[in-house]
Amino acid sequence: MKQGEKKIWLLGSSSFFNDFGSEMIAPILPFFIIALGGTGLAVGLLSGLREGLASIFKLFGGWYSDRVGKRMPFIFFGYFTSIIFRFLLALATSWHYIIAFVSLERFGKLRDAPRDAVIAVSTKKRGRGFGIQQMLDTGGAIAGSFVVLLLFWKLGLNFKTIIILAGTISAFSLIPLFFVKEPKTKKQKKSLFKGIFDLDKKLKYFIFVAGIFTLANFGLYMFLLLRAKQITGSIVVALALGVLFNFIWALFAIPFGVLSDKVGRKKILLLGYVLFFFVSLGFIFFSSLLSLISLFILFGFVYAITKSNQTALVSDLSGKMKATALGFYQFILGISSILGGVFAGLLWDINYRVMFIYLSIIALISIFFLLFVKEK
Repeated sequence: MKQGEKKIWLLGSSSFFNDFGSEMIAPILPFFIIALGGTGLAVGLLSGLREGLASIFKLFGGWYSDRVGKRMPFIFFGYFTSIIFRFLLALATSWHYIIAFVSLERFGKLRDAPRDAVIAVSTKKRGRGFGIQQMLDTGGAIAGSFVVLLLFWKLGLNFKTIIILAGTISAFSLIPLFFVKEPKTKKQKKSLFKGIFDLDKKLKYFIFVAGIFTLANFGLYMFLLLRAKQITGSIVVALALGVLFNFIWALFAIPFGVLSDKVGRKKILLLGYVLFFFVSLGFIFFSSLLSLISLFILFGFVYAITKSNQTALVSDLSGKMKATALGFYQFILGISSILGGVFAGLLWDINYRVMFIYLSIIALISIFFLLFVKEK
């Protein structure tokens, strides 16, 4: 195995264990919040902050990583921080504490832009490279969501015990990092604002488009789980659908990454945006178990198509300051996630159909703007 690809697999292994623990926690968070007196707005706020704050921290992690010419210290510190606050989440006694600890846990996401920069310089086939990382990341999510299903269903463990077990598993994410060699990175002297200002216009336009799309796809997964419980009356069924979603995401992340290397990112992303539109419509009109299964499968395809390929396109257009570009991209997605999550939570409290109509409209707008994206 080539040295560059070895780095990708090692970094992906860290993502595997981290997401193993993370996805033991994420599916139970909306139910944990409701159990502690929270509403749809609280779930929306958590969904937006969970994605949004993570993305904001990525900007500063990416820029400062470029500034000092180092990647691995940021990656290690990021994983370590997330592990600590996951353990603290078990101490939550109200939904306000859940939001606070999850928000602090997301500070660890400053690791992502430096990690993505290492992947970007480790291979020319970036669609495949980010697909490998995404497959391992989502493979951990599958394992985590499957384990939490068993722990909740068969063993009847409470939320806090599951969170402690999840933190323990997350700690294994630190081990592969000791075997990743720090890549040679030239220090960039530009200030944060100068670095962002100098980014390619094509890149900034695509980030604008991705930001609009994220107003709808802000961390919607939690609301889909709540809707599944509403329809079936069972948390266990909702968690099982979450496992199905993650399985589809992991299974098809690499194939769609390889396909984007061959036919272009834009065509693949258009497919993902269109599928998201139909998923949003589906949750308005269908409410049977069979339709739920189909919609969660389609949502898994949306993530397999969009998540890694959006990152790959940003890498293609980013120039020398890759970590800054990737961090800025995540920053914009973070702001969009917070706004989208809060707004969707308010609409959910009115009626779930109103929220999904909003998502459908945003998806259509995103598709229109994506048509004008230019690739290299």
